Parts: sequence; structure tokens; C-alpha cells
Amino acid sequence: MRPVIVALDFENQQVVTDFLAQFPATDQPMVKVGMELFYATGPSILRTLRQRGLQIFLDLKLYDIPHTVERAMRQLGRQGVAMVTIHAAGGAAMIAAARRGLNQGSQEAGVAPAKLLAITQLTSTTEAQMQAEQLVAADLPTSVRHLAQLAQANGADGVIASALEDPVIHAATAPDFLCINPGIRLATDAADDQQRVVTPAQAARLGSDGIVVGRSITQAADAVAAYHQVLAEWEAGK
Repeated sequence: MRPVIVALDFENQQVVTDFLAQFPATDQPMVKVGMELFYATGPSILRTLRQRGLQIFLDLKLYDIPHTVERAMRQLGRQGVAMVTIHAAGGAAMIAAARRGLNQGSQEAGVAPAKLLAITQLTSTTEAQMQAEQLVAADLPTSVRHLAQLAQANGADGVIASALEDPVIHAATAPDFLCINPGIRLATDAADDQQRVVTPAQAARLGSDGIVVGRSITQAADAVAAYHQVLAEWEAGK
């Protein structure tokens, strides 16, 4: 897995094709397909990206009753992607069901099973918001640690969290339990709708196993140069 994952938060496949055309064939990034793009294109975008030889992080954040999640994950497990996501707040039974479905689908398709990553608390959520709106009495690091431990105990390979919580997560889970971090911005970029934001170098120092970067790269005047700047900053923080 490459440490920098580019979020393809675009509205259609043509925009994706145009964006990726900027990258040399020998320098293709790992990419994230989120809800906007997947809902616009369906699984066809995954086939297109696989044909380009790209590793795919499919970020659909499943959250439903265990049976529904298991059946959905069986389908996603057949897609040959590298990582998929669920919400840890769905609970132990849902996380375990996701693992079963993912394993079954990948086995049926003869592909390697995707890493199952559980969302802890979104990087757009503040502690005050979590406590007021979710009625979670704990502080944010405690909530994230609890959800990470719940995810690991029920078959997840890692979590999606702010890099600010990576030290807490790593201290409470197995050495190979992954922390993948969105909410990444270059120092000169606006935070936009994110609340818990760090730079690539800060994320690396905090123990990140990978960062998801969207607008800092996709909206840059030179996307390839921005990607390499993010990668260089990440490597400098290690």
C-alpha cells in the first residue's frame, strides 16, 4: 500500500480520466473512490481503475443491520479493491458480519480480501459536537480508542481516524492494526469543512499508516507536483 491515497471526489468518470491522465504511467497513485463517484458510475469505475493497475480504496462507509452489511460486503469483496470501510458505531455484530461477507466475496471471486477499515469519529466532528449531538459522554480520544478496540476485536484490519488520535489507537491495539487518516492539508491550504486537520509530516510523526488527500491535490494547479509535495512531506515526517 502506498502511503498517500488520492481521493477521487469527482462527479463522473470523464473527470477522473482527465485527472489521472496527468500522471505518468510509471507514477500512478493509490486512489480513493468515495460515495459521490461510486453512486454516479457504479462498479464500472472500479473496473476502469483496475485496468490502469491502480490500487483502490473503496470508501462507502457501510452502516446498517448486520445481515444487510454482510450481503453488501460480499458484493464489494468481489471487486478486487484494496480497502473498504464501515462505521464502527454499527457495533460488534455488524463489524463481524462485514468481515464474513468480505471474506466470502473475495473467495468466490478468487481475489485477495480487502482490508476492512472502520470509521471511528469523522474528522469533521468536534468533541463538543460529538457530546452534544451523539450524546457520547466520553472525550473524543476515549471514544475513538473504544471504537478502534471494538473494531479490532471483531475482525477489522484498521480504522479511519484523525491522525491526532493515532498514538492513542496504536497504544490500544495490535502493532499491525492500521490507522488511515483523512483530514490532511498542506500548511498553506484552507481546512474547509474539516475540524481535526494535520499536515502530511505531522501525520507521519503521529504514527499514520497512510493518508487520504483530496482537495490539496485534486484542486491544485499542478496535481502531480502537489502529490509529490505531499509524499515528500510525509517521508520527511517519518
